Amino acid sequence: MSQAPVAIVTGASRGAGKGIAVALGSHGATVYVTGRSQKEGDASMPGTIYSTAEEVTQAGGKGIAVRCDSANDDDVKALFEQVIAEQGRVDILINNAAAIYDELSMPGNFWEKPLKIGDMINVGVRSGFAASWFAAPHMVKQNRGLILFTSSPGAMHYCFGPAYGAHKAGMDKMAFDMGVDFADVGANVAAVSIWMGALTSERLLEMMAAEPEKFKHLEGQLESTGLTGHLAWALYNDPKLMDYNGKTMVGADLAKSYGITDLNGQFAPSFSEGTGIRPVEYGAYKVK
Repeated sequence: MSQAPVAIVTGASRGAGKGIAVALGSHGATVYVTGRSQKEGDASMPGTIYSTAEEVTQAGGKGIAVRCDSANDDDVKALFEQVIAEQGRVDILINNAAAIYDELSMPGNFWEKPLKIGDMINVGVRSGFAASWFAAPHMVKQNRGLILFTSSPGAMHYCFGPAYGAHKAGMDKMAFDMGVDFADVGANVAAVSIWMGALTSERLLEMMAAEPEKFKHLEGQLESTGLTGHLAWALYNDPKLMDYNGKTMVGADLAKSYGITDLNGQFAPSFSEGTGIRPVEYGAYKVK
């Protein structure tokens, strides 16, 4: 059985998922890298689960690639069965998988884009719920665990349209409601949501290169894809982890509180500092 903390990062072939997985690997974690991309060309963007898993191992952890379609409950069930059979536990779950199509960021109103962009609500909100559903019993039994949702300020302002907004707002609210349930049973398990900033992802860097004037405002304002992975590690190892249960936090602000620097040894820029937009604070009232 594994002695190192065991993490699952969904949607980790590229982008935020890849960065988070590699960051966790740098701390020595055993990281299950999930996604659908098994070979280059499986997606419009480069990256595979195997290349990410290799980078996790190179970073100092143990990367294990598992082909898993997060939209398929049987795939997710099989993933958790494999993790428990091989490791005996699951300590950190990063719910990052999302159906993001190129058309999402193209000009036009939501009805002028393909209906498939709505898949982000399924492979995003529901898939995060399903993965958490499979993880929760093990974490509660262990009496320790962290479920982290990757979100963004798009939960609180218009960004890429309603499908994107519903996905991000859903991440934040699920973290809160799951946190209530974990608190009710007295488990040392926390559910949190993290607002990531504009990331150094393959997709955004390609967009910036193609339209430098349009994205000029992002120069010097990017956040590494790995920052949230370092935050997940800090949270999991924080004796006061349960103080964060159910909360949505701005990643850059949390990083500053932990003293975690990012690109060029600087603290990541905080979206909230420049706009005043902050995560919603949900009410404590509970209908029984």
